[in-house]
Amino acid sequence: MEITDWLIINTVNMIKPPMTAVFACYLEWTRRKMVEDPKRKLLTVLAVLLLLNSAQAGNTDKLSGHHCTDFQTANFLRGSKLKVQFLLFTSSNPSCGELILADDGIKNCSFNSSLDTKIIIHGFRALGTKPSWIEGLVHAILNTSPVNVIAVDWVYGSTGAYPSAVENVTELALSISQFISKLLALGVSGTSIHIIGVSLGAHVGGLVGHFHGGQLGHITGLDPAGPKYTKASPEERLDPGDALFVEAIHTDADNYQKFRLTLRKFLDFGIRIPVGHIDYFVNGGKDQPGCPRFLSAGLLEQAGVNMTKLPKEVKVYLMTSPSAPFCVHHSLVEFHLQKKRNVVTSIEITFWSNSTKDTVKITIPKHQEVGKRLLAHRVPLCHISSVTLKYLPKNQFWRKDEASIDGKFCAAPLPLDSKSTRKEVSPITSVSLCKSFSTYEGEKSPSRVMSCLPWNLTLPSNTDISYELHTACA
Repeated sequence: MEITDWLIINTVNMIKPPMTAVFACYLEWTRRKMVEDPKRKLLTVLAVLLLLNSAQAGNTDKLSGHHCTDFQTANFLRGSKLKVQFLLFTSSNPSCGELILADDGIKNCSFNSSLDTKIIIHGFRALGTKPSWIEGLVHAILNTSPVNVIAVDWVYGSTGAYPSAVENVTELALSISQFISKLLALGVSGTSIHIIGVSLGAHVGGLVGHFHGGQLGHITGLDPAGPKYTKASPEERLDPGDALFVEAIHTDADNYQKFRLTLRKFLDFGIRIPVGHIDYFVNGGKDQPGCPRFLSAGLLEQAGVNMTKLPKEVKVYLMTSPSAPFCVHHSLVEFHLQKKRNVVTSIEITFWSNSTKDTVKITIPKHQEVGKRLLAHRVPLCHISSVTLKYLPKNQFWRKDEASIDGKFCAAPLPLDSKSTRKEVSPITSVSLCKSFSTYEGEKSPSRVMSCLPWNLTLPSNTDISYELHTACA
């Protein structure tokens, strides 16, 4: 089969059913003419390619009374002029995007004004393709609660060079703001609108909220873009004044700082500064476990915050594991030196279970007594069988550090009780060098408090010393 035959067959398959018979007849006639005149072959191939591209962009499947519309694709055959589509997804059709037309299109679609509304805005699309994560996010939202999910397709304006996409942000924000104004005119409450912006889309959402006087209910920025925005004013980027509650999740904020001189024009890395009422810096906000470097990593999670007065620009640091289900347990570990030292003290802490090993290093600044660190472990604290401590001396060629240090070890599962206190726990068992760490004797139900071993420890340099842990599960 020649390439021209293959193109003709595939083009017929992609055209809408009512047009298939007529178009097939036309292509068959064209093919016969090509046999008579081979010079037509090249022109016919180009024409079929154009029809393939048009058929793919306009392909819709009729479902439940309306057509399913997909994201547009921008390529070399089309310009990068801003061309916005609003696609509605509902619980009854989570995989079918219903195109909301201009003017009175909202009244004639499946939009339910009595439900909350989630508006998803993607970011920079260097190759002009549909975001691969959009379907997963839509399904995750609709599996959680019955809402209107509206995906904003601005692939045309987000492709090509990153600075060009940034130039389209204000125009896009105005378009979305006008769309939201139509929703408000239908009786939709501004507090029921939740904008979810990814990368550059986070700052678009910020501008939309700014145009509505910061009275929209909620804005979530997923890894808000850094280039062009790290030094921008709050009016130009996402900030706490853009909605009643603004949160941001940072998952890729390190590479932009590291490679900004060579790659800032080509890659869209996350912003390093806090931009919301609360900013979550997952695993420090840098590269995520299990994710390829230089690729965006995201977080899909339902969360809620209930506060009487919202803080501004609060940093929250979370950790995850490199494999599903990605959740980890967090414990606060502390080491209290018996006496202050005039050098920095480093202690390696390792939690052991039957199948896991999780390690963190505590650093105690010089002239201070206490060092603290968050230790992420894959099993609950009550499943941790032992802890190993190793003192790491700072030896230099002109001076040696102390051969050992003395102090006390404490740990607690997070979050701590609001009135947390430290308890010295009584040892239940003792095996040679391995001593016991247990919950407070006589306590019927374990509480989240800081528990400390009731003796001072002596840690020799570069030596693993292990202690058994016995904590009751809640």
